[in-house]
Amino acid sequence: MSQLDYPDSFRELVRQFRRLPGIGPRSAERIALWMMRSPDAKSDQLISAVSKARESLKTCRLCGFFAETDECTLCRDQARAGRELCIVETATDILPLERTGVFRGRYHALGGKLSPLDGIGPEQLRIAELIERIGEERPSEVILALGVDVEGEATSHYLAEMIAPTGVHVTRIAQGLPAGGGVDQADQITLHRALANRGAYLQR
Repeated sequence: MSQLDYPDSFRELVRQFRRLPGIGPRSAERIALWMMRSPDAKSDQLISAVSKARESLKTCRLCGFFAETDECTLCRDQARAGRELCIVETATDILPLERTGVFRGRYHALGGKLSPLDGIGPEQLRIAELIERIGEERPSEVILALGVDVEGEATSHYLAEMIAPTGVHVTRIAQGLPAGGGVDQADQITLHRALANRGAYLQR
């Protein structure tokens, strides 16, 4: 049986790539080979970009999104002040909502959702910061844009109760059939939400 293998330095490079989420052994090996052999790899630029990002990026003190200063560009935008405040689970949920071009308010990432079995309670999330923001900013509306699983439902219910004493109107994003999906392909919970959240159609 052959003992031939890549040199130690290359195998270490592969091991590091395998630490990345979604990268398996073969993918890690292909990426490492490409970086070593391709003239377009520009490994020095990649290393520089990673180092710069790690040094420059921080968490926005208000919404929790990525920023290079204490506040991100959205939170510094005074045109959004006093408008709706959209609550999401994680910072990565903000960009898809913002890219729709529909929402023009501000965001607040909780950093997760309530999950007692995993030891995640209100103290582990950015809920205290949220209540403080609502009191200071007095948004016109608080929109809950959390997941529809058990933990997401529990978190939404908890937040609604916590926000109620402030008098700020609380809503939740509509849930129902996805675009391109039919009734025959939907599960019972999705159909229930689609019916419960129905709205007027071609109303005159």
